[in-house]
Amino acid sequence: MTLARHVRALSDYSMVSTGEMALKIGINGTGLVQRASIEGIQQDAQQAALDGFSSYWLAEHPSGGFDALTVLSLVGAMVPDIELGTAIVPTFPRHPMTLAGQTLTAHQACQGRLTLGIGLSHQVMMEAMGLAFEKPIGHLRDYLSVLMPLLETGQVSHQGNHYSCEGAFFQKPKQAPEVLVAALGPQALRVAGHRTGGTTLAWVGPKTIASHIKPKLTEAADRAGRPPPRILATLPICVTDQPDRIRALITQRLAFYAELPSYRAMFEREGVKHPGDIALVGSAAQVRYQLEALNAAGVTDYAASIFATQPEEQANTRGLLIDHILR
Repeated sequence: MTLARHVRALSDYSMVSTGEMALKIGINGTGLVQRASIEGIQQDAQQAALDGFSSYWLAEHPSGGFDALTVLSLVGAMVPDIELGTAIVPTFPRHPMTLAGQTLTAHQACQGRLTLGIGLSHQVMMEAMGLAFEKPIGHLRDYLSVLMPLLETGQVSHQGNHYSCEGAFFQKPKQAPEVLVAALGPQALRVAGHRTGGTTLAWVGPKTIASHIKPKLTEAADRAGRPPPRILATLPICVTDQPDRIRALITQRLAFYAELPSYRAMFEREGVKHPGDIALVGSAAQVRYQLEALNAAGVTDYAASIFATQPEEQANTRGLLIDHILR
């Protein structure tokens, strides 16, 4: 998709507002995960806090060997005054009681600033680990039936088809960390809205968020008597005078995501084909307009994944994001 076609598509999106944005801006540090450097992520998160970003997010690759919660515990002990979150920790490789204990420990190390983002991940990734990706929605329901009581009360008594668990932690949590669930399909969105604080998204554009994600998530939260759900979105972003080149590079380097069935379904809903088509790329005015589209669609938090190939692009992109924070 060329820049002109992308901007026309956004212009057709009737919910775009030119008013002040309520969108909170954070940084997604997942681009550093392959380096597996705790110090590098500490420095990145510290700079994000100094620049005024509201949050810092880190993903955990299922077989990458770099534990996000451990890293964020070390970040939290060093970097004050910024929310720290996982986006995401896959559920299948880790028992919910184990994850609950680790989460509460990390939450304490972060002085109560941790948000736990979890997700099913993808069938191909789980099967590569020798894990069966069977009845994922039933798995998710059972997982939350163990995880949430432990995070909220320190106790659980649950008998399910996927997990059965009886137990009590040493102490009752003083403050439960918020939980977000990566949810794209209708069933997963209903579970997330009914049981947790909201959802964390990757590779989902404003049209799909407004027409599919937000309505289903909000309906489930309303029925459960929960507050309006949080919608965290991560997409690549770059302020550049070479938008077609940047979009082509994003598509080339991240083509794998378009092959995953769950993301491919979201691309089809959005009317795009490639990762580069859905990125926030262009001039400062064009990128600002694309941020406004996310805000108008119902996104509450945007975790910026800066994709820059030149120092000027890096500086201009970060500067635009900081400018939004300061408004």
